[in-house]
Amino acid sequence: MKLLEGKVALITGATRGIGKGIAEVFAKEGAKVAFTYAGSVDKAKALEEKLSKITTAKGYQSDASDYDAAQKLVEDVMAEFGQIDILINNAGITRDNLMLRMSKDDWDTIIKVNLDSVFNLTKAVIKPMMKAKSGSIINMTSVVGIKGNAGQANYAASKAGVIGFSKSIALELGSRNIRCNAIAPGFIETEMTAALDEKTVQGWREGIPLKRGGQPEDVANACVFLGSDMSAYITGQVLNVDGGMLT
Repeated sequence: MKLLEGKVALITGATRGIGKGIAEVFAKEGAKVAFTYAGSVDKAKALEEKLSKITTAKGYQSDASDYDAAQKLVEDVMAEFGQIDILINNAGITRDNLMLRMSKDDWDTIIKVNLDSVFNLTKAVIKPMMKAKSGSIINMTSVVGIKGNAGQANYAASKAGVIGFSKSIALELGSRNIRCNAIAPGFIETEMTAALDEKTVQGWREGIPLKRGGQPEDVANACVFLGSDMSAYITGQVLNVDGGMLT
């Protein structure tokens, strides 16, 4: 039996990078997949078609940072799939700059997209999960949310907030058999990192004990573990998927 057989997963921001990797691995492990996208209609259709060959899948154009849109999204997914067993709050962006040059909009936008979205979707899935007396919420943070990083004060703050939020939700909902954990990826090689020059990428790799960058599948596999019954006694934790970067 596949690890996620019979489960329905809702994944935000899944048309590229880590989110796409999670959606693809979840489908292979037997989960039915609902995913969101912002503006990439073509990519969303392509992913939906790919996933639908092996499982039930549907993409929803939705803004996770919009509270009302998040509520509507969960209502639509429940109407279509009948349940939500796993929520993966993956949607996120960066707007890097040194504090001296960082604008108020740079700060507000990152907090809204990276942190408010986690609140919005978690708030929306709590009632159906409580009714089912079961659920796994997985929030994507970052090693930057743990150690900080120059030029990323806004991003680090948003990701540190995700960690505190996750631990609090774990405490609140544990008695209802709803688990909440966070995953902190390190240097994961995606479309975004592909834009960096090779010297920069190699510098990152040399600073990692495993001497390589991670792949989206590495994060996806961690999500499978936290979303499956294999982690039934794990909640309120932060799992670093970083090749030993923070060791």
